[in-house]
Amino acid sequence: MKMKHIMTPSVISVTPETPIPEVARLLLERHISAVPVIDTNGELRGIVSEGDLLRRTEDGSHPHGSWWLRHFSKRGASAADYVKARGRFAADVMTPGVVTVTEDSLSSEVAHLLETQRIKRVPVMREDKVVGIVSRADLIRGLAAGKDMASPSVSVADETIREQLLKELEQADWAPSYGISVIVADGTVRIWGLVDSQDQVDALRVAAENVPGVKGLELSVESMPPYAWGAYGWVA
Repeated sequence: MKMKHIMTPSVISVTPETPIPEVARLLLERHISAVPVIDTNGELRGIVSEGDLLRRTEDGSHPHGSWWLRHFSKRGASAADYVKARGRFAADVMTPGVVTVTEDSLSSEVAHLLETQRIKRVPVMREDKVVGIVSRADLIRGLAAGKDMASPSVSVADETIREQLLKELEQADWAPSYGISVIVADGTVRIWGLVDSQDQVDALRVAAENVPGVKGLELSVESMPPYAWGAYGWVA
């Protein structure tokens, strides 16, 4: 299975100038672990993950560090740490040099990449533009759909069904804003994601049922969990 068959095409991203609190809220509200940083030209500049923000809080709690560590560390490294701990924008905390894959990368290759690089998700590129994102969960869902991860192809009918459904969801003003994953195997549509209401669940069902060629539907959606915002005072 190739990445274009399982990736989430509606990429949630930020710009280098996005304030840190806004990035943190976006990760929480969309229930994702990382977000690409894309500039006004559409080029990928970096990625901000939960780990980047957590390291920021850890660094901020000990802004000066131990004197003997500062003595042996490079002055430039200390300055870089200061930027990550005190910077106000996504560009200040993002990880540059992002690991990426292409639309034609195979699931087995990407699974190995995520494991060896110890990352949870990876942007999918078409030339120099981000066209999707794939997470560990997406790969697992591909397995749950009954596809061999080493299989290099998906039937044309399945691909067409997926494209039509994703297009319908992209244009719908009722569609969940937290991101929906769609995989189609042998005419059966499987949808994962977070919803706000039963109405959204019903709308997802109707949207899938109205796509020509759909033989079955499996909905694995959950209600958006509440967050205790006071626990994240560090983003203020």
